[in-house]
Amino acid sequence: MSTPFELPQEMTIYSAVETRDALLGWVTEQNAKSAKLLKISAAKVQEIDGAGLQLLAALSNTEQNWQLVGPSAAFVDACQAMGLSTWLDKSLAHA
Repeated sequence: MSTPFELPQEMTIYSAVETRDALLGWVTEQNAKSAKLLKISAAKVQEIDGAGLQLLAALSNTEQNWQLVGPSAAFVDACQAMGLSTWLDKSLAHA
């Protein structure tokens, strides 16, 4: 099993490009290792906006399977506000 990808403290429009590049690089690396389910940690996220959530929504629209791990309170609040509670449900089901 691979080490989860750690989302940064700030997942906003101001850091979206850097986060996207790091996430895509990590996904490519994990796919080369034949990882079936990727784990993404949101434990450190303190600030998040729609652009930050769009990064994960884009990943959800691929054939890549991923699971959220340890979401912070800020991440949970953002998901609930944007109607993305299913991400949280999947996270809690595997906790």
